[in-house]
Amino acid sequence: MIVGLLGSSGHMGIKTLEEFLKIPQVDKVKVLLEKKEKRNKLVKKLANKNKGRVEILYGDISNKDDDIKLVEGCSYVFNLAAVIPPKSDKRPDLSYLANEVGPRYLVEVLEQHPEIKFIDITSVALYGHRNDKHPFERVGDPLLPSVFDVYAAHKLRAEFHILESNIQYFAIIRQTAMIYVEMLMANNKDGLMFHTAFNDPLEWSTAEDSGLLMANIIREDLAGHLTFDNFWRKVFNLGAGEKNRISGYETIDGGFKLMGGSAKSFFDPNYNVTRNFHGGFYYDGDELEKLFHYQRDVIGEYWDKVGRAYPYIKMGKLAPKSWIKALAIKKLFKDNNSPAYWYKHNDVARITAFFGSMEAYEKQPTKWEDFKLWDYLKQQSNSTYVPIDYGFDIDKKDSEVTIEDLVNVAKKHGGKLLSKEFKKGDVYTKLEWENSDGEKFTARPYSILRGGHWWNPLYREYIWDFDRLAKKDELYAAYWHDSHDKDENHCYYMNDKYEAFIK
Repeated sequence: MIVGLLGSSGHMGIKTLEEFLKIPQVDKVKVLLEKKEKRNKLVKKLANKNKGRVEILYGDISNKDDDIKLVEGCSYVFNLAAVIPPKSDKRPDLSYLANEVGPRYLVEVLEQHPEIKFIDITSVALYGHRNDKHPFERVGDPLLPSVFDVYAAHKLRAEFHILESNIQYFAIIRQTAMIYVEMLMANNKDGLMFHTAFNDPLEWSTAEDSGLLMANIIREDLAGHLTFDNFWRKVFNLGAGEKNRISGYETIDGGFKLMGGSAKSFFDPNYNVTRNFHGGFYYDGDELEKLFHYQRDVIGEYWDKVGRAYPYIKMGKLAPKSWIKALAIKKLFKDNNSPAYWYKHNDVARITAFFGSMEAYEKQPTKWEDFKLWDYLKQQSNSTYVPIDYGFDIDKKDSEVTIEDLVNVAKKHGGKLLSKEFKKGDVYTKLEWENSDGEKFTARPYSILRGGHWWNPLYREYIWDFDRLAKKDELYAAYWHDSHDKDENHCYYMNDKYEAFIK
């Protein structure tokens, strides 16, 4: 059996490749590498160690001919390829190619091979920002990618394209926040570290657990346990469980404890954004765990693993905290991905998106005694989950979905179901809809009810118009107004050069 793997040199990808090679039935793993990728050496090391079982192809997911070569002869294809923040912020053009164009070409190729089973990894970023008002996310929640997050926009469009494709066997898995051993060192040179709001809910899976999940999908399918009822043609959230749910502050604090300090030692409360990032607790993250039993790691213990991998980090205990704060943290204020840089250069669009206004940015507390940290432990358990009104019973089986459900969900969105006929439970037949702007579109009921998709300008342009849309879309409003005032009326957009604007 041959397995195709895109994104094998990434942190999750390399762990996935290691796990694939532990499966006796896998004769070969075909991987597609970009020639100049620094982490290729890790893949080559595994290839040399497993003679004949790793076939390296050089190419790009956004080249259809390369996708054809990768897919040929495969029983499974796993797409873990992605250009993620901060690289996607710096090079949105590369994000477009890897996160949107590539998957579209891959779909075209796979539609010609109905026998191949396809797993696509998307992201928690599709849900957008969450806070203590609605910390939980579940499949079926409306998708509200954060403003100017081109990575999420590209993943949104690619996911919708897959859902509406003619691929027979596929599953879409939305990865939660993922920690890996190199993360602390990999993200200490960019202003992205200031994009995590201190009171954000975050659920952390590890690269190792995620890789095990990918391999267990093959194992369970070979055992005959995966069907259209429980897995194929569905969307899942890749969660890590209650033990790995913490806040943005606790995430940052965990890393800096290795240096003998805390987040408060190195950050002031006005360093980080107050909204417009992404993260959440996956209410339904246990669905994959029930099928594949992959959740092993605990975030608190994982920091010890980071410390063992980079023992010199602990030498920070010997240096004055003020030195580290000045030399390692505040120096990043000069990076164009940091809020301090946006403010200094009068980037009204980004300051408004991430703080609400220039005035709100200026009024942030500068001392921790004036900043109230969220007690996330009180809302960490699934028992505290409070669902929104989806317009139908989201817990009902697909086979029980009626045309009345579809009509009600469209109405909640401020739109209409235009199709007049629907066979009960036939959630994969494409129907005609109309959104709140009167724009007509085609989509499967599954994509809307279970995927959370609903056509808006972001599906075709870089326009984040949720302030306006949330005024007539109840499902958008249910989450958007947790961090945006109802009287906000901004339209955020990017031009063809990916320059950010607000009107």
